[in-house]
Amino acid sequence: MNLLEGIRILDLTRLYPGPFCTMMLADMGGDVIKVESPGEGDYFRKMGPMDGEDSHYFRLLNRNKKSITLNLKDPKGVELFLRLAADADVVVEGFRPGVVDSLGIGYDQVRRINEKIIYCSITGYGQDGPLRDRAGHDLNYIALSGILDITGQAGGPPVIPGVQIGDVGGGTQMALSAILAALFARERGKGGTYIDVAMLDGLVSWLPISMAEVFAGNDVKRGEAELNGGLACYSVYKTADGGYMALGALEKKFWLSFCAAVGRNDLRDVQYQQDQAGLKKELAGIFGQKNRRQWEEIFAGVDACCEPVLSLPEVKDHPQVKAREMVTGKSLSFPVRFKDGGPVQSEPAPAIGEHTEEVLLTAGLTDEDILKLKQEGVLGSRGC
Repeated sequence: MNLLEGIRILDLTRLYPGPFCTMMLADMGGDVIKVESPGEGDYFRKMGPMDGEDSHYFRLLNRNKKSITLNLKDPKGVELFLRLAADADVVVEGFRPGVVDSLGIGYDQVRRINEKIIYCSITGYGQDGPLRDRAGHDLNYIALSGILDITGQAGGPPVIPGVQIGDVGGGTQMALSAILAALFARERGKGGTYIDVAMLDGLVSWLPISMAEVFAGNDVKRGEAELNGGLACYSVYKTADGGYMALGALEKKFWLSFCAAVGRNDLRDVQYQQDQAGLKKELAGIFGQKNRRQWEEIFAGVDACCEPVLSLPEVKDHPQVKAREMVTGKSLSFPVRFKDGGPVQSEPAPAIGEHTEEVLLTAGLTDEDILKLKQEGVLGSRGC
């Protein structure tokens, strides 16, 4: 079921947040045209472990898309982009504020020729504010959001998360939600719109639990908040073989199940006692008596919210992940299921400029036009 069939998205993004967003739009049936600069293209093509001519990074973020090469620093390249934008539904870009305007392909320029366009900009800090022009990466965004400060063990330094929270949570998911909402609103006659997504904004919006403490006048210390290592019943414990188990028995019923499973019913009434450090030490001693596999077997049939901390290779082969077909070959699948069918992962990430001729021919250009544009450097040499 192609939910976004007939919706054309021009993708000017590269690296992580934007490409992930447009890939999900493509997974849902959108016609995503990835516009890349001739020669280099998306930087992710050559970053990280390689898989043939392109990297695994790139291949995991760009399936189901078409790629064209277009020199947007050439007036003819801008003219071609606007020609495509005239019939597009969505434009997604991830340059610094003002760049697309200086190129002549910003929202105002596109809207003059297409009033129904939905134009989404993804940046670190947004289109206004004192940091609008400042460079940044995921680590900087989580630092300024406060998330980095509350991540780690009590008394220890901030710990960098193992995934790019700012890129995906603050950028990809916020942009995706906004674009889909805008498409829905447009179908109801509300027209096109401009969407300003700032990764820092997205991260700050992720803080209702922690900010609730701040608004109440409480201090939120690293590793000491209730859901941040402060509670013994919601923590990670090392096993005898060096593995780890994640215990999340917050509700009383889960805590009672946990106590029964480990043979410590004497702990039933001390779940939220004042001495959480002492209780954590007690639980650490319990988990340290068996290896991870033994604990997995013990909790396999127990509703205690206690699971092993898996390595990434283990995740790939986990029965639940396999049952949901979240890993297929060397790709990760679209994470949502629809009753009447759903996104079908069908096409691999495109080679740079693979669809240039196809897209431009459908836009009304002739073979002769395309050849001339290649010779003039407006298109890449690999335009087919």
